[in-house]
Amino acid sequence: MLLRQLEYLVALARERHFARAAAACHVSQPSLSAAIRKLERELDVPLVRRGQRFAGLTPEGERVVLWAHRILADAEALRQDLSRMREGLSGTLRMGAIPTALTAASLLTTPFCERYPHVRVMLTSLSSREIARQLADFEIDMAMTYLDDDEEEDFGEVRTTPLYQEHYLLLTPVDGELADRRVARWAEVAALPLCLLTPEMRNRRILDANFRHAGAVAVPAIETDTVSALFAHVATHRWSSVIAHAWLHMFGVPEGMRVVRLERPAREPRVGLVLPGAGPEPVMARAVLDLARELDLHEVFDRLASEHLS
Repeated sequence: MLLRQLEYLVALARERHFARAAAACHVSQPSLSAAIRKLERELDVPLVRRGQRFAGLTPEGERVVLWAHRILADAEALRQDLSRMREGLSGTLRMGAIPTALTAASLLTTPFCERYPHVRVMLTSLSSREIARQLADFEIDMAMTYLDDDEEEDFGEVRTTPLYQEHYLLLTPVDGELADRRVARWAEVAALPLCLLTPEMRNRRILDANFRHAGAVAVPAIETDTVSALFAHVATHRWSSVIAHAWLHMFGVPEGMRVVRLERPAREPRVGLVLPGAGPEPVMARAVLDLARELDLHEVFDRLASEHLS
């Protein structure tokens, strides 16, 4: 069994079309088809349902694709490990992040690229559900996501490294009714004209739970699925919002706005790195984890929030 045969099968499962899979692998369609037929003979099972066109994978084919993802990921990790021993770290780090953690990702990726100039980073915004799937299929090497929220996705066997704990602040106009408070209460904030993230986003569901715990329900006038759009709306001085303190790293406090400390909820979720738990730790992921421990993002964001609150 050759790795190339497994790569062809994975491409076919992804593209669901022989010609597109062949193009993605930079080979002719007959070459790809012949390699997959050879793999079927070696494994002694049918992998592909064939008709006049691709009709899907057999149950055995689906199982082989799962193993192929793992085998190909291990092979890439082996190449990276040997490359590091030979000439330093090189290759591509495939990293996913929930949208609300993207604001913090540059604090990791920038010094990582400075330390390892031969490494490319591919950073993708993903939902927590998509992160769980892509980690399981070895489509990404690691991800930044919530670690211990009540609705945490089933990541399966993974390694986790906490980066920081999310603290929440009220972002409100300087002439707003709560702007001069030392600490604002969640029930008071629920009554303000609000701009919040959309309900399908994990951050919003965490905030809604905090509002419910305070006996209140927030009904925002504006909902958006990006942090940048949220800040664009509050910068008009017509809306307030509840923000994670880590977002201040990228957006700061817009002119004419003020941050106010919110009463501490019962739980504040942790954000951290997640990577597959099976097999040896990839050398690229290990380098990111070592850097994360040096940076101490928890202290960085706490200090930033304190500066703005003062």
